[in-house]
Amino acid sequence: MRWNWQQSDWPNFAYDATYLRSREDRFLKGAGMLVGVMAHLDADDRQNLSIELIAQEAVDSSAIEGEILDRASVQSSVAKHLGIKTDHRRANAAEAGAAELMANLFHSYREPVSDAMLFHWHALLMNGRRDLADIGRYRTHADPMQIVSGALHAPKVHFDAPPSQAVPAEMKAFIGWFNDSRPDGRSPVSVLARAGVAHLWFESIHPFEDGNGRLGRAIAEKALAQGLDAPAITALAETIQRHRKDYYTQLQRASLSNRIDEWLDWFSEIALAAQQRTLDRVYFLLAKTKLLDRLRDHLNPRQEKAMLRMFAEGPDGFEGGLSAANYRTITDAAPATATRDLAELVGLGALRKQGELKRTRYFLNLGE
Repeated sequence: MRWNWQQSDWPNFAYDATYLRSREDRFLKGAGMLVGVMAHLDADDRQNLSIELIAQEAVDSSAIEGEILDRASVQSSVAKHLGIKTDHRRANAAEAGAAELMANLFHSYREPVSDAMLFHWHALLMNGRRDLADIGRYRTHADPMQIVSGALHAPKVHFDAPPSQAVPAEMKAFIGWFNDSRPDGRSPVSVLARAGVAHLWFESIHPFEDGNGRLGRAIAEKALAQGLDAPAITALAETIQRHRKDYYTQLQRASLSNRIDEWLDWFSEIALAAQQRTLDRVYFLLAKTKLLDRLRDHLNPRQEKAMLRMFAEGPDGFEGGLSAANYRTITDAAPATATRDLAELVGLGALRKQGELKRTRYFLNLGE
């Protein structure tokens, strides 16, 4: 099998730009909508939303690779790196490093990519690791860089990356293209195509000993932010995490040829879904503010605590809805008190009720 980097047309990725045009237009229109909706948030809400989005991307990008980070710890660390007062929750090395990387991306989205920037990002991401020979530099090992799965005695090879000695030259070509293809560069490329090509190209080189997936998704985020000329964090990793199996399948297929229409078709849909996910979060925050304003002075402390706990779950809410047992756990209310509190919340239009008896569930009523 000849991988994309072994073929004569590498790295001249070919695709039909006209096919992507309508999606590019939709993405830019969605960006304008996002700016308009964000303008309705007050400064504190915008700040909190930025922290939430940045932290969520760090958590989900790590989750794609099977590493579980504590979201609250990452949020606290992100806030610290953005110069915002926080609860000083202790983050472990991986959480602190992932948070600082994403905060750095948010702050410096306009800066060109360089070896030094990537080395810094890698050192942050590998914070606390002692099992790697190459941290904060490109890989140097002589062994093949392979993506494999399955048992050790019978591994399935999904991809062979270029040998380590070829990485510096490959990365020089990639970095040159990335910086030249930005909107104000010498050879600008449209926003979704650039982000999709950048991610695939970086993953094909696989320049580091570990962390390539997370760094590649950060580069795609950087490309999207530069395309919009805004320090925006699109819910890219969160959306990829929801389609994780398909993501790996598409990357593997794209590594077989430098004709990448299928990859960009998939990636552009993911980017649009990620942008919609971000819009949903903003709309959710606006609805939350409106509902809590309407309920001010109408809730007892237990009800307020339960409502805030439900809002903390985000736009998706509690899986399957809030039960009376959940309410009692959150508030320490007695069964009769919980029943009365929940009935009042339904009467106030704060919650809507579904089901009967033990199957009764409650959902936020954001349409009121």
